[in-house]
Amino acid sequence: MAEANRQTSRLWLWIAAGVLLVVVFFVARAMTRDRMPVHVATAVRSELFSTVPTNGLVEPIQNYEFHSPLATSVREVYVQQGDHVKAGQLLMQLDDVAARARVATAESALRSAEATYEATKQGGTLEERQSLGANVSRAQIDLAASQRELAALQKLQATGAASASEVAAAQERVSIAQDGLAALQARQQTRYSPAEMERSRSAVADAQANLTAARDVLERTSYRAPIDGTVYSIPVGRSDFVEDGKLLLQMTDLKKLRVRAYFDEPEIGNLAVGQKITIVWDARQGKEWHGHISLVPSTIVTFNTRNVGEVLVTIDDADANPGLLPDTHVTVTVTTSSEPNILTVPRESLHVENGKYYVYRVVSDSLVRTPVTTGTINLTQVAITAGLKDGDVVATSSLNGLPLEEGVPVKVVR
Repeated sequence: MAEANRQTSRLWLWIAAGVLLVVVFFVARAMTRDRMPVHVATAVRSELFSTVPTNGLVEPIQNYEFHSPLATSVREVYVQQGDHVKAGQLLMQLDDVAARARVATAESALRSAEATYEATKQGGTLEERQSLGANVSRAQIDLAASQRELAALQKLQATGAASASEVAAAQERVSIAQDGLAALQARQQTRYSPAEMERSRSAVADAQANLTAARDVLERTSYRAPIDGTVYSIPVGRSDFVEDGKLLLQMTDLKKLRVRAYFDEPEIGNLAVGQKITIVWDARQGKEWHGHISLVPSTIVTFNTRNVGEVLVTIDDADANPGLLPDTHVTVTVTTSSEPNILTVPRESLHVENGKYYVYRVVSDSLVRTPVTTGTINLTQVAITAGLKDGDVVATSSLNGLPLEEGVPVKVVR
C-alpha cells in the first residue's frame, strides 16, 4: 500500500513538472515573439487645406498677333524674341512693292468712277453735252424753217396758189420738228434714269472701298508695337517668303498674364470665383506664382481624353514675380476649403470597410482598431472629427509588408 502511494506521488510530480515546462515554453515564446515594425504618427491639431491639382496653359490677357496681309517676303526684322519694346517702335517690314501697285490701281479706278459719276450728274461728258447742244440748235433751226415754210404755203393757199395737201404736208413737217426738238431738250435735262445714277454712285463707293482696302494692306506691311511689351514669338526671319495670313510676330505685356486651367468634371462642383491658386512651372524650379479663380466653367469640353471645365485664373503677382511666358504648360493647385485648428492624421493611416472609416491606434505596443469620423481630406492629411483625441498615436504602415491587424504586437520605428 505504501509502495502504491509512493508511485502515485511520483506520477503527480512528473505531471506537475510537465505542466510547468509547457507554461514556461509558452511564456518564453510570448516574450520572444517578433513584433511588427511600424511607422506611426501622432494626431495633432493644425489648419487643414483641401487642394486639387491640375494642368493649365499660360496665355496673355491681351495678345497682339501680326499676320501677313498678302503673299510677299520679309524685308527686315528689327527685333529679337524676348526683346522689350516701346509703343510705336518699328518691329518688322515686309516687301511692299505689290501693295503699292495695288494702291495705285485702286486710286486710278476711283478717279475713273468719280469722273463717270460726275458726268452722269451733268448729263454726260463735255463732248457729249456739246454734241447734244449742237443737235438742239440744229433742231431749233429746222423747226423755224418748217414754220416759215408753213406760213408761206398758208398765204399761197389763200390766193389759190397752193393746194391743201401741200399745206398739210408742211404742218406735218412742223410737228415732226417740234417733237424732235422736245426730245433733244428733254434729253438735255434728264439723260440718265435714277437706276443709272444709283449704279454710277455705287461704282464710286466700290472703288473707294477697294482703295481703302489696298491702303490698309500697304499700311500692314510695316509693323509697329501697339503697346509697351515683350516680343515673345517670331516664327519668320529676314528674306523669308510668307503666304497670305502667315503669323509673323506675337507680343504682349508679360505683367498681364492669366492661366487657362483644365479641371476634371467631378472636381468642378468644388470650384468658386476667388479661390486661391498656386502655379508652378517645371522650367523655373523653386518658384511659384499665386492667383485666384476669375471665371468658373459654364460648360464641359473634351480635352485630349478628358472631360474638363476650363477655368480662368488671374495671376496676382506676375508683376512682382516675373518669369512666366505665354503658351507654357504649368501645374495649378486650387485651395477648395480650409479648416483651422482641426485634429489631423496622415491620410495613409486611414482605412475604410463597408463605407466606415477606422484607424489603428498603438496602445501598449499593440494595434487597436478604432472607428473614426472624418472631415476634410486632402492629398496627405485627413481631419478627424470623432474617435481620436490629441496625442493619440496611430500606425501608418508596416515595414515588413504585412497588413495591420487588431491586436498585433508592434515595434515603433521612428
